[in-house]
Amino acid sequence: MSRLDRILGYKELHESGRDIWKCLLAEFVGTLFLVTVGCGSGVDWSEKSKPKEPNIVQIALCAGIAVATLIKCICHISGGHLNPAVTCGMLVTGKFSLLKTLLYIISQVLGAIVGAGILKALTPDDMQNNLGQTLVNPRLNPVQGFGVEFLITFVLVFTVFAVCDSNRTDLKGSAPLAIGLAVLTCHMFALPYTGSSMNSARSIGPAVITGDWEHHWVYWLGPCIGGMTAGILYQSAFAAKMPDEGKDGVYFMQLKQRDGVAAEKEGATKGLMPGDTCC
Repeated sequence: MSRLDRILGYKELHESGRDIWKCLLAEFVGTLFLVTVGCGSGVDWSEKSKPKEPNIVQIALCAGIAVATLIKCICHISGGHLNPAVTCGMLVTGKFSLLKTLLYIISQVLGAIVGAGILKALTPDDMQNNLGQTLVNPRLNPVQGFGVEFLITFVLVFTVFAVCDSNRTDLKGSAPLAIGLAVLTCHMFALPYTGSSMNSARSIGPAVITGDWEHHWVYWLGPCIGGMTAGILYQSAFAAKMPDEGKDGVYFMQLKQRDGVAAEKEGATKGLMPGDTCC
């Protein structure tokens, strides 16, 4: 396979057959539920005459637990990205091809739009609160908003790479839970600043349904650049070294066994390559 073929990934997609469609459907469904539940946690059910400030703890807990749960549900199928920033991180570190990255992001965006549409249909008009749309705090300028989104997405994607490093032998516990806790922590910090998106799909869903695109570029450039930077930094500077095959046998057999997902000899399972999975 030529270098161009590896980058584009056409042959890989062709050989994966139906598995790629299962991955895309999993990303669609997962992001749909993430947006419906996550954005729904910000709905204001108080009387119009007595509006309440958003409950930061409630929203952060809902987002973190939802992310952890959904990753655990679909990580054996698609890797449980649910986020273009994670997928972009996989692209720049050579774990994903360009075509696979584009298909994942399209599935995530479509799932987010449908999820926001479902939330709108289920919520009274006077209580939708912009469907949980992420907006830059008026006290900030867009560049500051970009910086916040870059920072929190960097933390998230760095966590993903760290807890999904198949060459580490010190990992115990649940990787999805660690990722969910990273989301929760960043929400607690960034909700007052930008709404704490760290996920371009999560932001574009409500934006499409409400038609409000103010400073929307912040929620694409910040998360995607932050995710790619985190992936490159971890992979180039902090990734664990590959165990010696003679010493440890087939090293990919260790991959995710602690979470019940065993890898095959070449690290591929159900169409996933080593590094694709987030649990």
